[in-house]
Amino acid sequence: MDMRGQVAGRAMRCLVINLDRAPGRLAHMTAEFARIQIKFERVSAVDGMSRPEIAAMSHILSPTEIACFLSHKACWHIIAEGVDAYGAVFEDDTVFTAKAGPLLADVRWIPADANIIKLETVFRKAVIGMMPSPVGFSFSLARLYGVHLGAGAYIISKKAARDLLQATGDFNIPVDHVLFDPTVATSSSKTIYQILPAACAQGLFLKDKSIELASQIEPDRLPYQMRRNLVQRRRKTPLTNVKTEARRIGLQIANVCKLRLEKTIPFHHHGARIQRGMNWMEYPTHRPAPLNANTNLDVPSNR
Repeated sequence: MDMRGQVAGRAMRCLVINLDRAPGRLAHMTAEFARIQIKFERVSAVDGMSRPEIAAMSHILSPTEIACFLSHKACWHIIAEGVDAYGAVFEDDTVFTAKAGPLLADVRWIPADANIIKLETVFRKAVIGMMPSPVGFSFSLARLYGVHLGAGAYIISKKAARDLLQATGDFNIPVDHVLFDPTVATSSSKTIYQILPAACAQGLFLKDKSIELASQIEPDRLPYQMRRNLVQRRRKTPLTNVKTEARRIGLQIANVCKLRLEKTIPFHHHGARIQRGMNWMEYPTHRPAPLNANTNLDVPSNR
């Protein structure tokens, strides 16, 4: 794996998307970055609740999904206009593994052909290359070939940021599909890697009662997701189901032939190896959030 010869010891530029009305989440991220001894820059999130005009931008995405998309685009703009070859984007409920600091403190491990590197896991199976390459700091890097949704933490190159800004004038799919769904051209045209094990995970997936970071983006966008899924289900026929199953089996065989495997990306938290996270529907959103915390993770972004 060809590595970029970058300046030794140059740390990753880390951008954290955070709502102005969510100081509790900012405090959480400040503590997380302090724990791994890495600096970060806050990017003010686009607030879907204070921008009613956002709802008119798409009938497919919810207002919070659009605001989240705009927030990530704000980060892409910062990276595209900056001097660094790469930047890292984080949503404000990220929880780091203990060894994430050294990974973000030195950019020399990044492959020369990398457009995007996914740092997190959502504890669902993803198709990756069978032979990951060690990058140091107890991490390895594998090509990511299949869908691995979630946009909570990723590294993106300056060029890829520019490309995505040009390619995303419309808001017809969520931002994590734009990044990590190979059925979408913006993702399939990029060389994407996955960190193994994951360097971080979003708080709502962790079964840790000390992390009060429930998200309201899921309930908000649920009606939109159901509508999208309903349209897809209406188009299905028995023949479609047969074709889908045949395609699934064919993909499994193709993955083996191409030296790819399907696995859940693990995450180390408090010394334990986690391979199954909490589904967002299991999250106890009825529990009171801590003082000043904002439970609306709907949007991440800029102003």
